[in-house]
Amino acid sequence: MKLGKYSIGVGDRFAHQGVAQLRAIMKANASGLDICPVWNKSNREHIYVHSHPADVRKEADAAVAQLGYQGKYFVDADHINLSTVAPFVETADFFTLDVAAFIGKPSTAEEVAAFVKSCEKYTGDLKIPGIDHPLHVTKELLENIAGKFLAATQQAAEIYKYLVEHKSADAFVTEVSMDEVESPQTPVDMLFILKMLADKGVPAQTIAPKFTGRFNKGVDYRGDLNQFAKEFEEDVLVIDFAVKEFGLPEELKLSVHSGSDKFSIYPIIADIIKKHDKGIHLKTAGTTWLEEVIGLAVAGGEGLELAKQIYANSYNRSEELCAPYADVIDIDNSQLPSVEEVNTWSSEKYANTLRHIPGHPDYNSNFRQLIHVAYKVAAEMGATYTGLLEKYADVVGQCVEENIYDRHFKRLFNLK
Repeated sequence: MKLGKYSIGVGDRFAHQGVAQLRAIMKANASGLDICPVWNKSNREHIYVHSHPADVRKEADAAVAQLGYQGKYFVDADHINLSTVAPFVETADFFTLDVAAFIGKPSTAEEVAAFVKSCEKYTGDLKIPGIDHPLHVTKELLENIAGKFLAATQQAAEIYKYLVEHKSADAFVTEVSMDEVESPQTPVDMLFILKMLADKGVPAQTIAPKFTGRFNKGVDYRGDLNQFAKEFEEDVLVIDFAVKEFGLPEELKLSVHSGSDKFSIYPIIADIIKKHDKGIHLKTAGTTWLEEVIGLAVAGGEGLELAKQIYANSYNRSEELCAPYADVIDIDNSQLPSVEEVNTWSSEKYANTLRHIPGHPDYNSNFRQLIHVAYKVAAEMGATYTGLLEKYADVVGQCVEENIYDRHFKRLFNLK
């Protein structure tokens, strides 16, 4: 089973926006692209909204049938590990093997020594085609990389083995995720992580590293754009080398997690993948949930009132809601409006404050990040929330489609 050159991870917390998401993808594909949709949902998200992995498959299949979509599509068991993978096996055909928790876990001295010995031919100044400087590889560097990443790649191998035993090896796409950690992986780290995966028989088609800079949820990239561009291009070239050198799948490409709304780096990514004729997987999970709240606000009346209630509950429970996402949000509480102020807002004011339009005078990234992590609040509202999604489906769906196509695809693929 092979993933397309371009793929988009679309998350849908409440399983109501599959059609709108697919409309945006089909609109982009009508311009000559071939973007493959991947509906993704994590175990944590299922727990928070009381859904099940089979629900994602049902939503994806229904959207495909309703719109007559003829291309490839996948359902992603997002950020799974050995303890959470089992419920996803039957209905998922894309598995994001999250091994970040195993980075830095100890491996035996024998395992480290064996890996270092297997890399002897790469020591010294290693030239990677396209990179204008050699990678200086020493025994000490290899020992350090092995100490950090061998246990993580072994965990990936164990999850992959479990999946092969319970599915067939050609029945799913494998992604390896190492992004939810504090320190980024460098291009030289990437090279030898890929060797470890190849050595352990993990045929990754996408890999999600921790990139340099901040990838906070639902807001733009924060960091040195020039440094990001340099490292992203070197990662692309390292992957190209690794595919040929280590026998990894030729489809292997970078995956950008927490990838929604990173508007400042989309042109950089676009230029690099075009320059080298490479693919990309962009995961955009939470941005759709934000568009649901925006759509309800735009609808006005009871929709706006519910959007205000979501903010009130989020504001009053911010510590609880933010704690699981502490590494991927930066909220300045002093810049959050009071509940009393928000209760006076019009539909337009609420939507403009939440909607990610860079430079708009009303846009507030702190407000947006808080709502981003507060989907649990809407889940607790049950049918009150989903009932309004259905009542105002046209308005909400238009917001979802516009966000993915106009603010994401246009920037990432240079669409008009």
